[in-house]
Order: sequence, then structure tokens, then C-alpha cells
Amino acid sequence: MELFNLTIHETIELINKKEVSYKDVVENYLNRIDKVEDKVGSILKIMGEQSLKSACALDEKGVKAEGLMGIPYGLKDNISTDGVETTCASKMLANYIPPYNATVVEKLQKSGSIIIAKTNMDEFAMGSSTENSRFKKTHNPWNLDKVPGGSSGGSAASVAAGEVAFSLGSDTGGSIRQPASFCGVVGLKPTYGMVSRYGLIAFASSLDQIGPLTKDVKDCAIVLNAISGHDEKDSTSVKTQTKDYTSNLSKEIKGIKIGVPKEYFQEGLNEEVKKSVEDAIDYYKEMGAEIIPTSLPYTEYALSAYYIISSAEASSNLARYDGIRYGYQAENFDNLIDLYRKTRSEGFGEEVKRRIMLGTYALSSGYYDAYYKKALQVRTLIKEDFDKVFKTCDIILSPTCPTTAFGLGEKSNDPLAMYLSDIYTVPVNISGIPAISIPCGFDKNNLPIGLQLIGRPFEEEVLLKVGYSFEQGTDYHKKRASI
Repeated sequence: MELFNLTIHETIELINKKEVSYKDVVENYLNRIDKVEDKVGSILKIMGEQSLKSACALDEKGVKAEGLMGIPYGLKDNISTDGVETTCASKMLANYIPPYNATVVEKLQKSGSIIIAKTNMDEFAMGSSTENSRFKKTHNPWNLDKVPGGSSGGSAASVAAGEVAFSLGSDTGGSIRQPASFCGVVGLKPTYGMVSRYGLIAFASSLDQIGPLTKDVKDCAIVLNAISGHDEKDSTSVKTQTKDYTSNLSKEIKGIKIGVPKEYFQEGLNEEVKKSVEDAIDYYKEMGAEIIPTSLPYTEYALSAYYIISSAEASSNLARYDGIRYGYQAENFDNLIDLYRKTRSEGFGEEVKRRIMLGTYALSSGYYDAYYKKALQVRTLIKEDFDKVFKTCDIILSPTCPTTAFGLGEKSNDPLAMYLSDIYTVPVNISGIPAISIPCGFDKNNLPIGLQLIGRPFEEEVLLKVGYSFEQGTDYHKKRASI
């Protein structure tokens, strides 16, 4: 039985019927990794022996299957794991072994889920294609000549290829949703502060958020149940009411008000992507939702503001990697300044160095007011845009990305073209609100297309319900990459 093609909830049902054991499930995924990982390249470290030991322990105890019990998952390699290398796909942290678990890892352990792999990523989460990893390039399971998206491309590709049942990624400007769109899986960026960032190695602290990548919306709700909640170890964590995100899933969405911003359907949007998203709008109309044309006028400034803010925060966060306190140290140097220069030049990749330089420039004397301060002011205007729309709408609907997956190497030498793939996702991070990407079609080359649903802060249950309704009326989420 190809258990790796099943969802979490389908697998749990089989275990409870005693048709398969916990060990069977883990072995099935490990065998799948053995079969396809050389082609996909989504995994940096496999915890085979450890995961089998955990599964056998559950079988011996006869533990009832519920939630995520015994379900194997992948973890983006910028999320700390006690005693297991966490490299951020960088030479700078190539041999770093954390002495503690991230809060999300502790929560997943408590749920009974079994970590099976650390997944590949763009170095320090900076990129949109997972081509910036120090160790390997990840390929899209739907077409191995295409990118999986980034920076959580390894997490998305591992789910799409059936190497893990679900995975966690981090989303700073679309790094969960964009690869979810490219790989035909579900990806959720929760409200900022809803999921603890403790143990997440920082890129841009005011934008980063951990979230799940899954095979369908119900799985996404199950994972969100496990990882959400207040954490005293994270000063940005918000105390919110505990919810069961699976309890509100329903096909019935009559009366839901869905805003469609005109700025997300203008020049640059691929016609096949546009058609699939418009078909999704028609589905929601048929289901009784009210479609409201709307506007987010400051959207055009979001990408510029994002790259100034995120690069400035990256410049600050990555200053600690100096060859003395953390990470890689250059072998040959003449003095302290030479040590700093050589360590950072040798330890960081080109994209990381590009963003550090941009951020340092934006924060420097004489340019701070013109760039960083102005970007923060634009950030406020973008958030106010969303606030206004949410006074009349429950959800905002848009494409996740302007195109389907592009070719490996196609945009490597054109950073601006690469950055434009995040044009519909970065406003969400700037505003700190939640958004989900769900499969809504395929282009003529059988590459997945993603639909983005954006919600009010801490109203993930509404996002999940509206996404679930679309899944119940379509079968895009049921299709699997034929790798």
C-alpha cells in the first residue's frame, strides 16, 4: 500500500482500524525517500533509525491514533532540533548542533508526531527557488527541471513527493505559500505571534512565522492545532483562545464575503493562473459567497518596502556570525578585522551577502530616514489597506504567485525577476495577517497553480473553512506528482 500518498487523517484512520502499524507508516515513507530523494533533493538529513525506534515504541504501547500520533514529518533546516544538525543550508552553520528544541518541535513531540527529515532551503531563508542552498538544489516533483519555490522549497517538495506526511516551513515574505503553490500542496502562513518563533533561526524577526505544508486543508488544520499557542519563551507570542481548527471545516460558506483586489489581477499575471483563479471565484459564487471587488492601493509599494525592512533586519540578525561567537571561522587571517571579513565572505553565499549589504546600506547614517524609516511608514499604510477591506470582507482572494514554477537557473542571475515571484505574498507578512495557499488548477504543462486566501488576524478558522469548501468541490488536492 502506498501510504505516502495518503493524508494525515486517512493514515490515522487506517492505524485505528489496525490495517497498518505505526512502524508500517514510517517504513513506507523511508522507502519512498530511498526511491525518489536522489531526484528531488529536498532533504538534508534523514532520521531513519530514530524515527523507526519511535514508531516501534508506539506500537508496543498500543497507543491510540489521533491527531498527529505516529505521523512522520519534515522540518525546515532553520528550526532547531536538540542534538541534530541545524544548518540553515549555509556553510556558516554547517556543523552547528543545537542544544535545545524549538517550541514547535516540542509541541510536535508532545502530539506524538515523528520527525523523519530536516529539509533543504535557501540559505538563511533568503530566496524564492531553493537554489541558494549551500548543499544541493531542490527539484520540483511535478517537473524535475523546475524549481520548487523557496525558501521552504525542500519542505514543500518533500510533501509533494510523498517523502513526508507533512512539513513545517518558515514564511518571511511568502516562503511557505509560494513553494506550496509551485508544488501543488497546501501552505499556511499563520498570524504573526500565533505560532512560537522560539528556536527559529532569525532572518527578519518582525516578518518570520512558522507554518505547515500539507496535502490538504484538513491536514493543515490538524497540524495547526498541534503547533499554535502562546509561548513564554517568545516575546512576540500572543495569548489567544485555544481553538480546534478542524471543528469548523464545512463545505457550506453561504454569506461569506470575499474581496477580490484589482491590484492582484493586473499586468504580469500569467493568463493560465488568472483563469484558474477566476474559476475559483466562480465556484465561490455558486456556493453562495458574496464576491466584492475591492482595492489595496499601496500594494505596488509592498515589494520595495519588504526588501528594505527584511534586509535591514537580516543585516542586524546575521551580524552575530563573525567567526568568534557563532558558526564558521576562517582558517587564515592577519587580525580581528581580517577575521571578520574572511569569515563572512567565505561563510555566506551570494544572496545572503547581497541582502546584508542592502540592509546595512538602508540602516546607515544619512540613508536611514530615506529608506528604512520610509519603508516602515509604507508598512503602516499597507496594513491600513487591509484593515479597510476587512471592514466589509471576511476573506481576500488572489493568486498566490503570478506564474507557475519557473526553470532551474532561469532567474538565478536576475535577482529582481526572482523577487517578483513574491509580489502577491509579501503584503501579508508586512501586515502580520494570516494567509493560505491551496491548489486551484494546473497549467498546460501540468504544473500546479495556487490560490491565496487572506484573512483577518487570528481568524485562521475562517481561512481553513473557505479553503476546505473549495477542496470539497474540486479534486486538485487529490492529484499527486508522478515521480
